[in-house]
Amino acid sequence: MSKIFEYHLPENLIAQYPLKKRDSSRLMVLNRKTGNIDEKFFLKAPYYFEEGDVLVLNNSKVVPARLKGKKDTGGKVEVFLLNKISSYRWEVLLRGNIKVGHTCKIEKEGQEGFVVVAIKEKNTNGSYIADFNLSNNDDGNEIFCFGEVPLPPYIKRKVEKSDVEDYQTIYGEKDGSVAAHTAGLHFTPEVLQNIEKKGVKIVYVTLHIGWASFKLLKEDKNVVGEEYYELNQEAVSVINSAKESDKKVFAVGTSVVRALESSVINGRLAPFSGYTDLFIKPNFQFKVVDSMLTNFHLPSSTHLYLVSGFAGLSLTEKAYLLAVEKKYRFYSYGDSMLIL
Repeated sequence: MSKIFEYHLPENLIAQYPLKKRDSSRLMVLNRKTGNIDEKFFLKAPYYFEEGDVLVLNNSKVVPARLKGKKDTGGKVEVFLLNKISSYRWEVLLRGNIKVGHTCKIEKEGQEGFVVVAIKEKNTNGSYIADFNLSNNDDGNEIFCFGEVPLPPYIKRKVEKSDVEDYQTIYGEKDGSVAAHTAGLHFTPEVLQNIEKKGVKIVYVTLHIGWASFKLLKEDKNVVGEEYYELNQEAVSVINSAKESDKKVFAVGTSVVRALESSVINGRLAPFSGYTDLFIKPNFQFKVVDSMLTNFHLPSSTHLYLVSGFAGLSLTEKAYLLAVEKKYRFYSYGDSMLIL
């Protein structure tokens, strides 16, 4: 196993807050052909696009997935939403001593009323099925009123009001992710406008980031979870046309890469709606994506395996060592990387 998957990161390099301006983050640019690494700022990203290229964004929105409650005995419990099964039933993760057959009450300061959660069964993967006593008049989305922004555990602080906006891309439209599409957090309206001015087409895929994105892999363990995504005909036509014209497809984030590379049939991109369990790692043969924007990821994460597969093990390791040396900001609210 390459050292890159177990790299050492000083804790003080884990970004606890975003920068005030999204596009002021640093941008490390990796050139796969030359092996060169350049250091820029994200607002310079449009420079790397050419007329006819395609930029693919993930328009999934983060839902307030973290719910805090109490058992009948008064003990605290946390319910983390993973996957919506119906208007009142979710797959969830649990923290606290609560078992199948028990209930807890979800409340939130400043929010009227409460929701009762009944734990129905435990899944083989360690998650649970839970029923919520919702009114069913809005497809069950009222549960979001009781949740908070699901900041990852490496952000060692309480959720603040500003996180509601900061932990969301400016172009998110469809509720469903339980973690942020972090590569997209750097985009501002100005950056997108400057990219479009170069004659670049922007299209969207929807991939709801789920539990699979939290997985840290051990050696010889190639099982990652499923994630739901949708790729429509309009986006497919634009991307296929660009590929036929030898133009580049830029994917923003590992989620977009996973969706696009999951949708190839007989060498061409095809529309799809459903789940993917594709695990992208070194030696994977990419058929759609030519360049990708991403953040700096956790050791042993599926995201880091994907990045290593795209950039190559040697260049990825070189980049991460440089990022630590130059004190880049890591993870969700951290700096960015462009792989050409």
